[in-house]
Amino acid sequence: MTAPGGRRAAGTAAGIATALLAGRWQRREMVRRTAVALGLPRAPRWVGTLVGEVLAAYRDPPVDRPRELAGFVRATAGWARGWAAVPQPRIVRWQPVPTALVRRRHGVAGLPDLAALARLLDVDAGELAWFADTHRLERTVGERLRHYRWTTAGDRLLAVPKPRLKEVQRRLLRHVVGPLGVHDAAHGCVPGRSVRTAVSPHAGADQLLQLDLESFFAGIAAERVHGLLRSVGGLPEPVARTVTGLVTTVVPRSVWRQLPVPDDAGRHERLGRRLAVPHLPQGAPTSPALANLVCFRLDRRLDGLAASFGAVYTRYVDDLTFSGDRGIDRGRFEQLAGEIVREEGFRPNRAKTRSTTSAGRQSVLGTVVNVRPTLPRPERDALRALLHNCATHGWRTQVRDHDPATFRDHVLGRVAWASSIDPVLGARLRAQAERIDWSSGPDGTAAPAPA
Repeated sequence: MTAPGGRRAAGTAAGIATALLAGRWQRREMVRRTAVALGLPRAPRWVGTLVGEVLAAYRDPPVDRPRELAGFVRATAGWARGWAAVPQPRIVRWQPVPTALVRRRHGVAGLPDLAALARLLDVDAGELAWFADTHRLERTVGERLRHYRWTTAGDRLLAVPKPRLKEVQRRLLRHVVGPLGVHDAAHGCVPGRSVRTAVSPHAGADQLLQLDLESFFAGIAAERVHGLLRSVGGLPEPVARTVTGLVTTVVPRSVWRQLPVPDDAGRHERLGRRLAVPHLPQGAPTSPALANLVCFRLDRRLDGLAASFGAVYTRYVDDLTFSGDRGIDRGRFEQLAGEIVREEGFRPNRAKTRSTTSAGRQSVLGTVVNVRPTLPRPERDALRALLHNCATHGWRTQVRDHDPATFRDHVLGRVAWASSIDPVLGARLRAQAERIDWSSGPDGTAAPAPA
């Protein structure tokens, strides 16, 4: 657990970093904003020293890396002088940073007009308009003419694009959406990040607070996507409008009428209103990346809130997790987080809000993080028993309800999942898996070699 002084220092550094990023990247204004954040009528000398060191290290403002900047602030000589003062500095006013994302080095593909977009997607002008659903036909046409196949998975309504539109969306993901950076706190569907990177910062915490966003993808309307593509992607208006049509959709009336009304009729009605307007479809390859970009300001604000309480924040798609000491268990923190969520256009799902201490099992995204990220004990024991029985009695005795032709992939996939979460556990499970004789297939013939 972080010492009280460490929590306060982290919160103060985060507040200073936020103030530095809240306007023009010029020394005089940065010094003034820092003094305002500290509640001081005039900036002491150590603030000027700190700002000078920041400007020497960062030619351009690191707007996409606020935590990195906060860490640098704590390493400066100016910080050391200020922190040694009596009383120690503290943040009294958090200054909002203008919404901005930084493009990666190669930026968005050059798309000056619709002809360039059509060439990028390998379609003609007519196909481009058809896939973008410029006439809003998806809501009324029959299944054969729709661009999506609508299915249900539990309480979720999935819109899976048909093959040609899916290929168009994959190209957009690769050339238009993918090159844009996301916040450090976003871990779901981000290259190089995973469930493990999302849960590891919370391992061993005294307190966990978890929030869920109701109807996450449906709640991101096309207008927000269009604004993002215009302001962040820098796309011309016609191109941004067409790309928005390619990555958003509406639920067909006939599909919505066939859905059973759950016990929570209010939530069902809210979902229907959101699905009836163009939104990000849950099931399209572009939706997670676009949602992460739309959530940049949400992530930044929640990350700042967590830092002010000496806590840590991560988001995996629609699952928000905070960890810290018992201070985040108080209603004030949850209230502030909920206000930020609502101000950013989302709605907390109260039924899935959870708060747990280290005295109980702390479960995040299907893992347990009391000591280190690992699988829940029942899942670990069941997988160990399965591997033992496959090695001792033969794998065919353990198939049960699984397809024999894919049973080996099923077992080794579970081992790979466990290894990705807990490498120590994974090494033991792989050693058990190596004892299994897969040499004969389910029908007694030789089994194909593993891929």
